[in-house]
Amino acid sequence: MDRILINLSIAWEAILANTVRSILTALGIIFGVSAVIAMLAVGQGAQQEILNQMKLVGVNNIVVTPKKEQTEEKIAQSNQGDKDKYSPGLTILDLENIKHTIPNIQKISPEIELETYIIKNGIRRSTKLIGVQNAYFEIYNHTLSSGALFSNTHFKFGQAVCIIGRGIQTRFFSKEDPIGKQIKCGGQWLTVIGVLKERSSASKNLEKLGIRNANLDVYVPLQTMLIRYQDRAKVTKSDIQQAAREENRNNDDVEKKPSNYHQLDKVVIQMSESKELALASEVLQRMLTRRHFDKIDFEISIPEMLLKQQRRTKDIFNIVLGAIASISLIVGGIGIMNIMLASVLERIKEIGLRISLGAKKHDIILQFLLEAVLISLSGGTIGVILGIALAVLISNIADIPTIVSFSSVLISFGVATSIGVIFGISPARKAANQDPIESLRYE
Repeated sequence: MDRILINLSIAWEAILANTVRSILTALGIIFGVSAVIAMLAVGQGAQQEILNQMKLVGVNNIVVTPKKEQTEEKIAQSNQGDKDKYSPGLTILDLENIKHTIPNIQKISPEIELETYIIKNGIRRSTKLIGVQNAYFEIYNHTLSSGALFSNTHFKFGQAVCIIGRGIQTRFFSKEDPIGKQIKCGGQWLTVIGVLKERSSASKNLEKLGIRNANLDVYVPLQTMLIRYQDRAKVTKSDIQQAAREENRNNDDVEKKPSNYHQLDKVVIQMSESKELALASEVLQRMLTRRHFDKIDFEISIPEMLLKQQRRTKDIFNIVLGAIASISLIVGGIGIMNIMLASVLERIKEIGLRISLGAKKHDIILQFLLEAVLISLSGGTIGVILGIALAVLISNIADIPTIVSFSSVLISFGVATSIGVIFGISPARKAANQDPIESLRYE
């Protein structure tokens, strides 16, 4: 132990005697460690973001969404040819058929969405009114901060009740308990029976995955939406009049706008196991195509598979970035070896003097090896601090989530130490193998 401490002291004095050279030698380790930590932090942040999105999307889900009708035809043939095939659109009948056709369905949730407004105390705000069943809150892992979910009576009679998001409570009920209070949504007064817990949904990819910002939405029972607000499956007098007006227009001059004739805006089907998703989606595609008379006016997507593909892509990208960052560590190790070899040549006379005074070969090896390790450790320490700062900087400037884990710091620090040992052995052995007589004569 005494020999180790003495050699450690000698190595440290040698580093301090050549501070600038030691810092330049450690730069490769500093940048390598900081780059590895920053890249691993980006990778951990991306992985955590994917996991959070999976919680928001729910697991084992198949999402069916309607496509609005869009027509395209040549002007010369606008009054010729067969008319478009008729399709009833995505309806509650489709929902019932899905339940009885596809096995191993755990939950199924229909949704109807309506752009409307909220009025309370003279304040008006646009919002989305969503008609759902209780399965919706279970599939998307929504929990209530207060109140209760819809009851069977609410669904049976289409009662004027609602569950609001946290953002709605903050805006309209900041100084009172909203439970039991009324709020005007569109042309109807609704009684608030529940408030959802606030949930972060800042990711840009959530919209692609079909996830809305629940904090600013109002939820009503599905039957309440159909009875009190809108039911696109029913043909009203105004619909007939509108159709007659469009028929009398000159189709050559007026562009036909897409129309939404679907009763439901989304159906989410949760399967028991993820291995059933692909087969169930294929059966669902064929069944809905047949029910819609071969008109493909719907889209089927599996958010979990999209997220897994995205996660795989990010993993590959992070591996590549990590490999590139690791090259800096190797370059830093080569730099240490080069400087230590040069240091051996500069200190041959010192080595010969130590050996002539009784130092053993392993003392010389230990001296130069400890010198290389101390440079690596110092560079690793600075690199860890710089890497953490870089990860925070990336998160703040680029708005990319980063997570610095203890394992990434430990791995980077351990690799830096190992590089000091590996690349310091060769110069240390060369120093120990010097002939003391020739070393004393060396100029």
